[in-house]
Amino acid sequence: MSLHYPHAQPPAAGELIEVAPGVFWLRMPLPFQLDHINLWLLRDGASWVIIDTGFPADEVRAVWSQILARLDGPVSRLVVTHFHPDHLGLATWLIEQTGAPLAMTTGEFLTAHAVWHEVGGHGARFMVEQFRQHGLDAEQLERFAKRGSGYRKAVPALPEYYQRLKAADTLTVNAKKWQVLIGHGHAPEHMALYCAELDVLISGDMLLPRISTNISVFAATPEADALGWYLASLDEMSRDIPANTLVLPSHGLPFFGVQSRVEALHAHHAERLRALENSCEDAPKSAAELLETLFQRALDTHQTMFAMGEAIAHLNHLEQAGRLSRMTDADGVIRYTRCKARTVH
Repeated sequence: MSLHYPHAQPPAAGELIEVAPGVFWLRMPLPFQLDHINLWLLRDGASWVIIDTGFPADEVRAVWSQILARLDGPVSRLVVTHFHPDHLGLATWLIEQTGAPLAMTTGEFLTAHAVWHEVGGHGARFMVEQFRQHGLDAEQLERFAKRGSGYRKAVPALPEYYQRLKAADTLTVNAKKWQVLIGHGHAPEHMALYCAELDVLISGDMLLPRISTNISVFAATPEADALGWYLASLDEMSRDIPANTLVLPSHGLPFFGVQSRVEALHAHHAERLRALENSCEDAPKSAAELLETLFQRALDTHQTMFAMGEAIAHLNHLEQAGRLSRMTDADGVIRYTRCKARTVH
């Protein structure tokens, strides 16, 4: 079954499209190759709930100001799915504009603060050392070192207080219950929201229609099986969701076909894992040496950061599945080689 898109075009800047009763879609620009993010407004009686914030750019603030001025009631709550800048970047500003409290998971709130303050294994200096261990060359490492923390630039200020949401909690919005679903791999404790009464899933970055979300390993958790966590989260998230559920992703168009998309993502990562395994057949390879296997295109510095994290995630998964073995060479670089098939007696 292929995906079905009920809306052929996204909303224009400042426009709201009602995609389900009381659920409105708005789109904001991003200054990256992925040039947009979808945000959501939920009517809540005489007030409104905002889902995710957008990137902290003047043009985004200007569009938000227009939208807030048009709303026929106050904003009662700001809900953020995860800590990445396009989702959390304008949280402090929106709280100042609306007076609404912030709600998110503890894992995302605390990770945002750790990355922003570059503590606990999070931040540029830890990432540079992680990439050195995985074979990135000195020139690119120097670029990352000079670049420093992009997160602090992209999130100008962080809220100091929040309302905690956790797995299996429910948010009641407009007399309808939204169940909190937690996913791992893309972010530590990514939140999606599912409303059975409306047949709507706000999936955040966990489930996108055309691209696969980035799955990276943090320097703080160097041996994490982030890809395994992500695929297991997809299965758990989609297990009891009916086929007629409208999925509202953070990027791309709203779609029907949740099970088909989950199956396609499993197939995509299985193919990438096979390609990496085959590339490690004849000689040990580092994550940096395998970037061309995963990404058959030129990568800028920003893209290389995500690509390295994703390569490490796939290699960790293969190692923990017993398909690759890991060694550290005399130069201190981690490399992987394909495990020989075990003889069955």
